[in-house]
Amino acid sequence: MIKTRFTEMFGIKHPIVQGGMQWVGRAELTSAVANAGALGFLTGLTQPTPDDLRKEIKRCRDMTDQPFGVNLTILPTLVPRPYDEYIDAIIDSGIKIVETAGNNPKPFLPKMKAAGIKVIHKCTSVRHGISAEKVGVDAISMDGFECAGHPGEDDVPNLVLLPAAANVIKIPMIASGGFADARGLVAALALGCEGVNMGTRFMATKEAPIHQNVKEKIVSSDERNTALILRTMRNTSRVYGNSVALKAIEMEGEGKTIKEIGPFVAGAKGKVVYETGDLEHGIWSAGTCMGLINDIPTCKELVERIVGEAEAMIRGKLAQAVAA
Repeated sequence: MIKTRFTEMFGIKHPIVQGGMQWVGRAELTSAVANAGALGFLTGLTQPTPDDLRKEIKRCRDMTDQPFGVNLTILPTLVPRPYDEYIDAIIDSGIKIVETAGNNPKPFLPKMKAAGIKVIHKCTSVRHGISAEKVGVDAISMDGFECAGHPGEDDVPNLVLLPAAANVIKIPMIASGGFADARGLVAALALGCEGVNMGTRFMATKEAPIHQNVKEKIVSSDERNTALILRTMRNTSRVYGNSVALKAIEMEGEGKTIKEIGPFVAGAKGKVVYETGDLEHGIWSAGTCMGLINDIPTCKELVERIVGEAEAMIRGKLAQAVAA
């Protein structure tokens, strides 16, 4: 068993976290991850209303008696989201772990702290990690350039980002972006982190509530099959490199505005991809770690494989290298 400050703080068996993925982080996946001894996250804003989130939390709790959390991404939107009401739903439901992402979580921390909630904040740079630590979050999820979704605008991969962050951040930190196997977990520990966050890898599991076509496409793709869209607007997003993503990049090159491109890459279209398996209907998130994914196991099989192989690697090859 691999114990770290992160596993101790959050009461989990293994230092592995399932990222809060829009349209994907539902009770089926989150409970399976929790039952495997890792930390699963429901995606708060996947639920259309705070009351729907309450129902999803209850549904997840009916499937597991292990710790799990809720991800809440705080960003400006065309249609304002009632973030305080979502937080009330989280508190009312007795959730004690929240992952925040997007804007600085400081305005929401007093209410969550008063309810005994531990907060993990997702960051994409050392400076943002330092700021989050200063405002009082309990842990950091540091997201490198390899990740699916929003990698920030600094383009720093994890081989540099993680040790640079570990040099100055004192609270527990997990590594996110590009992690899919035991080698990644061992590397993250060596780079100064206390666990890994995986999104794309958990999409390719039996319990992930998305269409089989998406899972099989992840398995058959490699590390070159992603695309970065909205780069010129400094709202970079890493998605699967399908025809929609390539068209969006072409539109950017033609100088089209976000109002023109926005409807073309709307998140609601990605939801349809996950539901129907039509891989060209819209954009959908995928990380470079697709190049490391070769199967579709259960969450339990995946977590036990990663931890078992990591332990063997630490005790075997790495120990032998030191002895030599």
